[in-house]
Parts: sequence; structure tokens; C-alpha cells
Amino acid sequence: MNTGTRSSGISITRNGSQASVKGPADWFTGAVRIDPLFNPPEPARASGASVTFEPGGRTAWHAHPLGQTLIVTAGSGRVQREGGPIEEIRPGDVVWIPPGVKHWHGASPTTFMTHIAIQEQLDGKAAEWMEHVGDEQYRGH
Repeated sequence: MNTGTRSSGISITRNGSQASVKGPADWFTGAVRIDPLFNPPEPARASGASVTFEPGGRTAWHAHPLGQTLIVTAGSGRVQREGGPIEEIRPGDVVWIPPGVKHWHGASPTTFMTHIAIQEQLDGKAAEWMEHVGDEQYRGH
């Protein structure tokens, strides 16, 4: 659905024209808000959203068939790939997660975090969602 203006093939989606949605409980732990940014029609494959995690909020483990870029815009967060250390992320950090790498990301235990998430679809799928990150995993124990 075009919620903006279109002129000569260029589409402008106006700020505030797309509703925020609550992060689904199947994919997230804690309070998470997703603000859609772009999801252009085929043949384009990239989509993006601004995602805000309240303290302790995080994704479930997941992987992206063509990878994912996170651009941290506010707060303080964490990201971890399976088998790797928990990494702190802050505003201005750009995180690249390679294709097929199982990972999670979210806010720190005491501070919210907002990032822009950009990923591409492969055969109509942008992510494979897996199990939730338990509290002990999240704390690094």
C-alpha cells in the first residue's frame, strides 16, 4: 500500500503515515516497537524498519538468508552470534550480520535501544525465527 506520494516512478512515504506495531511475542522478548520504514515492491528485495527495544527487550535467535545490517540510532544494546561473545552496541555503530548466521540483538538490561534494521528477502523470506533467548543467555551466563 502506498501511503505517500508517487511522481514519475518515485515514491515518498511520509513520516507518520505508517503505524507502529508491537513486536510479535513469537519473535521478541519484552517490550518492542517496530516502525516500518520501507518495503518496496519487486524486483526490490530490501526492507527496513526502526525497532525500539525497552530495557531487557530482545529478539529471539534468528538468521537472515542474505544477511542483515543494523544501524544503532539511540540508547545502548547488545548483539550476539551463536557461539560468540555478547557485544555492546551504541549510537552510530553499524553491525553487519552475514547470511545464515544465527544471532540475536536487543537493548541492554538497563537502557532502551533503537536501531534501523535492513535485510533482503530471498524467495519471499527475510528471516528464519528460532527459539527465544533465555534470561541467563541474555545476561551472558
